[in-house]
Amino acid sequence: MIVKILVVSDFHYALPQFDWLVGAAPAYDLVIFAGDLLDTNSLVDPGTQIVVVMKYLKRISELTRLIVCSGNHDLDAIGADGEKHAQWLGAARRLSIPVDGDTLEIGDTLITICPWWDGPLTQQAIARQFEAAAPRRKGAWLWVYHAPPSDTPIAWSGQRHFGDAALSGWIAQYRPDFVISGHVHEAPFARNGSWADRLGDSWLFNPGRQIGETPTTIAIDTSAMEAAWFSLEGAELVKLDAPLERPLAQLMALPGWMQRAPA
Repeated sequence: MIVKILVVSDFHYALPQFDWLVGAAPAYDLVIFAGDLLDTNSLVDPGTQIVVVMKYLKRISELTRLIVCSGNHDLDAIGADGEKHAQWLGAARRLSIPVDGDTLEIGDTLITICPWWDGPLTQQAIARQFEAAAPRRKGAWLWVYHAPPSDTPIAWSGQRHFGDAALSGWIAQYRPDFVISGHVHEAPFARNGSWADRLGDSWLFNPGRQIGETPTTIAIDTSAMEAAWFSLEGAELVKLDAPLERPLAQLMALPGWMQRAPA
């Protein structure tokens, strides 16, 4: 049974944040890493990054249950379809870590993990993934998908939206209970942005990103029906069994937030 879930995203090869995660993971029943583990802008070559990150994933998976989806920084190979994929995550699957393309059941919760799509064929594969998973739904359905849905506060950078319109359509079609994203680092800190939102019956989450040894995180407690966001700027809480009564962005107009497009 999943009771306590820890959500992280967008470490971008920040090894102190991986170290923090190793220490925090045992307190949770499930850790969700919503993409961009690697950093294409790093001076460390991608092959070395993959070796190091895989060691962290192996360690975390020995401490608790772990699932991982790819982000745009994680694509390391061109597949037979001519589109980029996070091929290296196949090694994580061999360690029994569910990754891109997997759907699994934990108790009565169905979890679908989606890849970052680099082109129309991968996007179509995601559509088929949702279609195939839908009949398996018995209780809650949780999606892990690096890009947030379009035109929502969790996709707002402070200057423009960086969301995925296709995801918004799938949410309207299938009405999952939870959608875990990342990608837009500034959303929780930006005026008119947020770390949490709702589309119909679906809760949407994006932990954002901060610089330093401690990552931004979201902790979901399915027993208490609460989700909390933690950052160096403070913390916020929403009740999952109640409507989202006001834009959380009203609480998050804090100094120090960054204005830049998702890297």
